[in-house]
Amino acid sequence: MKFNDIVKFSLNNLMHRGIRSWLTILGVIIGVAAVVSIISIGSGTQQVISSQLGGLGADIITISPGSSRAFGFGELNQRATSTETKNLTIKDVQTIKAVPGAQYVNGIVSERVSITYLTETASLSVQGVDPLAWKEMTTSNLDSGRYLTQSDMNSIVIGYDVANNVFKEPLLVNTQINVGGKLFKIVGILQQSGGGFGGGGTDNTIFMPVSAARTVVENVIENQFTSIQVKVADSSLVNATSNAIEQKLLILRHVTEDTKDFSIVSSQSLQQTISTVTNTLSLFLTGIAAISLLVGAIGIANTMFMSVLERTRQIGVLKALGTTNFEVTLMYLTESSIMGLIGGLMGIFLGFIASGIVSELGVRLLSGGPRGFGGGLSIAVISPNLILFAIGFSVLIGALSGLLPARRAARLQPVESLRYE
Repeated sequence: MKFNDIVKFSLNNLMHRGIRSWLTILGVIIGVAAVVSIISIGSGTQQVISSQLGGLGADIITISPGSSRAFGFGELNQRATSTETKNLTIKDVQTIKAVPGAQYVNGIVSERVSITYLTETASLSVQGVDPLAWKEMTTSNLDSGRYLTQSDMNSIVIGYDVANNVFKEPLLVNTQINVGGKLFKIVGILQQSGGGFGGGGTDNTIFMPVSAARTVVENVIENQFTSIQVKVADSSLVNATSNAIEQKLLILRHVTEDTKDFSIVSSQSLQQTISTVTNTLSLFLTGIAAISLLVGAIGIANTMFMSVLERTRQIGVLKALGTTNFEVTLMYLTESSIMGLIGGLMGIFLGFIASGIVSELGVRLLSGGPRGFGGGLSIAVISPNLILFAIGFSVLIGALSGLLPARRAARLQPVESLRYE
């Protein structure tokens, strides 16, 4: 019997079983859809996180006051920040500047400050920066105007949302606004970045020279900083430079690993930690979803066993006409594989829809609006490799489920089969 005939024979048997075949296939559809949607959302989330962290710069190290203690289970580490925080000082900045590999060092003073324009008032994040270092370190491009310079005192650069979405009237270059009770002139407006997990990033931030920021913030005293950013000369030296900075600060601040009162984080290490967590979570959820596939496989096996009983006389006739055991086995394996294939294709389509819905809901939930997570990025990615994997896996599940029924059908004796009622 030719393979084409075997395929036609298998399809004909599936169509004759009608509803039973579709109910069997439904188990595979649900399982494949669950696996596809979970894997696609996990992959998409990782890409979005990588994109957002990429906006921080792969060669940027951030030092913050307050220690972090890693604890948890296996690779899933949680971080607890000490409540006994001690702000960073000008001595820390000077020490870090002397570390080999540290190209630019930016001492930052940040706080939420009351902003007034015309008759409207809003509370926004203000960052005092070293203009020269900030210009070299920022990944945000200008929409209009210019960056800050060393000679600026009462000048500011604002994010895209500050300029366009905070007040009723858009803010333009050379406009004056009241920041913390003092007038500042806008000299630059940044392009929309969509950075940060809520879509904010630099978009809702006002940047000014650190000396000016000290006149409007209240909780940071002279010569202290709320954080320090370091641009490394080569991104491949981030880990080495980070370790060198840590050792220098431990000595300067007279602390040990156990009593450390500062934290050092790079976008690379943060990305690795988050990727580990999302990978573990995706694997866990995929394992749960795979149970649906197991149920579907049991359904296929049950249907195929019933088919052997129902078609015993038919098998006897085929064997009497010269059909070999191998051909009988191949017929049943083809039939179960077709059920797996149909279930896989329909499951992928359903997975497309499910991941799209979950992605859209997640985007709106995380961003608080329709603009999207990270500035319009989707958190569901379905790659060609995922499609091929889903199809291949569903066919394999179908074939394995039909293996025992196929062997049982092949072992039937023609005479006994013809006498079967």
